Amino acid sequence: MAEQREFFNRRLHSLLGVVPIGIFLTQHLIVNHFAVYGEESFNTAAGFMGSLPFVLLLEIFIIYLPILYHAILGVYIAFTASYNTKKFGFFRNWMFALQRITGLITLVFIVWHVWETRVQIGLGRAEADYSLMEGILTNQFMFWFYIVGVISAVFHFANGLWSFLVSWGITQTPKSQKIASYACIIVFFAISYLGVRTLIQFAFGV
Repeated sequence: MAEQREFFNRRLHSLLGVVPIGIFLTQHLIVNHFAVYGEESFNTAAGFMGSLPFVLLLEIFIIYLPILYHAILGVYIAFTASYNTKKFGFFRNWMFALQRITGLITLVFIVWHVWETRVQIGLGRAEADYSLMEGILTNQFMFWFYIVGVISAVFHFANGLWSFLVSWGITQTPKSQKIASYACIIVFFAISYLGVRTLIQFAFGV
């Protein structure tokens, strides 16, 4: 029974990392990327997302609760996993270790980001607009903190996507897993570009 429960929890953990968390991450960075086209474009995109019907319920059940479950189980996995990078220096062993490390970094980043943005907006201390992120990211320390946080989050998603495809039996052969590796690398660089380019825009206006 305990083994079946752990199997179910890990499968659900893997699934939630892609749907809905990975989808939300991608969508969030795409919306934020409108900042590159100017303050008005970003404010329009952010305003549209904020005006969706039942937005609070959507945030709770599609974003926050899945992230909470994924984070709690992820921390448990990270601190109970066996790391073989010193003994077995293979690519996938390093990806396994980096998956756990970036998961912890991403968790810290998400907690801080939600506090700085969603919580402050909910308390009426800030508006969900261009100036909010501009004010945060013109601080050099916060800019680099966000750079590390965004890249960690995207890596955690892209590498987790590869693990999801394997654990759910979608890529079973070595060839399909190799193709998936290349595809996930492309996903990592493409989404990272969106995130980093947006941060540069907020911080430097270029």
